[in-house]
Amino acid sequence: MTFEQEWAESRATAAKRSAMQINSVPAEGGGGGGGYDLVVNRDDLGAIGNDAYDLLGQLTTKGDIARASTFDAATALTSGNFVSGSAVLKVHDFWQTHMKTLLDSCAQISNHLDYSKARHAQDEVKIEGQLTQISALTDYLK
Repeated sequence: MTFEQEWAESRATAAKRSAMQINSVPAEGGGGGGGYDLVVNRDDLGAIGNDAYDLLGQLTTKGDIARASTFDAATALTSGNFVSGSAVLKVHDFWQTHMKTLLDSCAQISNHLDYSKARHAQDEVKIEGQLTQISALTDYLK
C-alpha cells in the first residue's frame, strides 16, 4: 500500500469516526469519551471568515451613514432648548457603542477563522510529514 492510499484511508476512517451528531446523546450516555465530534472543513471556515469580513466592510461604511446627521440633530435640538436633544444624543451614543462592538466582533471572527484555517493547514502538513516518516520506516523494516 502506498503512502497516498494509506493516508486517504486514514482520513476516511477519521472522518467516519468524527461525523457530526446534533441534538442527541450517545447510547452509552454522557458526552465525550470517543463519541462523535464536530467536523469543520477548511472551506467552511474560509466561507464563514469571508462572510464576516464582508459584513465588517459593509458595516464600516453603511452603519455609519446616519452618525453625523444624528449628532447634528442632537446638537441643534439641545441648542434650541428642546428636551429631545439629549434623548437623540443618547440614541447616537448607544448606536455608536453597539456598532463598535459589532464591528469588533466581525473582525475577531474573520481574523480567528483565518488563523484557524492557516493553523489547520500547518498541522496537516506536519502530521502528513510524520506519517510519511513512519510509513518509510515501516517499509524499511519489512
